[in-house]
Amino acid sequence: MLKGVLPLLSMLIWCLGAGSAAAIDVKAAVLRVDYPTLLPISRYDLKADDLGFAGAALADEDNGTTGSFLGHTYETTTVAAAPEDADAAMDKLLADGIRLIVVLAAGEDLLRLTDKAADQGALVFNAGAADLPLRDAECRVNMLHTAPSHAMKADAVAQFAIWKKWDDWVLIGGSNPADMALTEAYRRAANKFGATLVSELTFEDTGGARRTDSGHVLVQRQLPLFMQEADDHDVVIAADETDYFARFLPYHLWSPRAVMGSGGLRPVTFHGAHEAWGATQYQTRFEELSGRYAKPEDYNVWLALRVVGEAVTRANTAEPDGVRDYALSKAFELAAFKGQKVTFRDWNGQLRQPILLYDGSITVSVSPQEGFLHQTSPLDTLGLDRPESKCTAFN
Repeated sequence: MLKGVLPLLSMLIWCLGAGSAAAIDVKAAVLRVDYPTLLPISRYDLKADDLGFAGAALADEDNGTTGSFLGHTYETTTVAAAPEDADAAMDKLLADGIRLIVVLAAGEDLLRLTDKAADQGALVFNAGAADLPLRDAECRVNMLHTAPSHAMKADAVAQFAIWKKWDDWVLIGGSNPADMALTEAYRRAANKFGATLVSELTFEDTGGARRTDSGHVLVQRQLPLFMQEADDHDVVIAADETDYFARFLPYHLWSPRAVMGSGGLRPVTFHGAHEAWGATQYQTRFEELSGRYAKPEDYNVWLALRVVGEAVTRANTAEPDGVRDYALSKAFELAAFKGQKVTFRDWNGQLRQPILLYDGSITVSVSPQEGFLHQTSPLDTLGLDRPESKCTAFN
């Protein structure tokens, strides 16, 4: 009992000590761009109307718990917009004086919206886009990332495969541009950790319906024949960002092998069954609030707004530059229900965080894996390290 009470007492004492700080009304926003897409392969993956927004509501509650002692209030506006309306939605938020904005959008739109926000001195949190260039040559000084990059997720999978001594990979990529970007991330991970790509295959997206009565029949005939081309291997790595084929790979291979990546064992920031490191209390509160299980987008938004809350509480600022500077400082750390505090990389604004490896039911493992060492933090074994990054905006 005392174990759970002591941290609360410590926080209360700290808050009372900071009671002379000025009251701050924190206004933030979540802008979600909704793209027209095909239905997902599984009905379990249908997107909730409040995707991301439920994470914001929980973050406001969490921030408000500490804020109530200090006279800080938190109000987050949530906006869903079609791609053609995204710029107008951002303009409206900026016109309303909101300067802390979490964005769920594709990379190209995110960059444009971030530049628009920069003109008004606003800080953007990327809670959705995994594109590596956003953390590299296309980074922005007013953009921090709570969503992991393709490289971070690919490295998380690669470390587990290498730890299991599954060194020989068949890499299957989709034919769409987003699939190709993810395929490149797995190629890079194989080279980084010493895996061998014994075969590289491309599964062509022919545009067929994926949820018709005959869909699984076609897959059952196509995939084993498709996999006949592969050389002997330990594991199949799938790069299917557009959700076209990877979910069908397990049980439809020519040789019985584990599947990882976009199907089988998948790298995620969070999922509804994760319970370790106190996550059960997050899950139960989220479910009471939303009536559903948490998705990675909810968690990424929650993280972004909790970063704001920490900056307001610890540094007594809600100004965009002040929030960013505190988040990038050595003083910042945030408990994230993953066994260790998360921090930001000060060279490109990416949040360091463990990646959960999820089989659709449980957390099978968590990367970084044991034995993968780094001079600064094992978390920096995932994704672009400082010497690899071409980001100069944070210099």
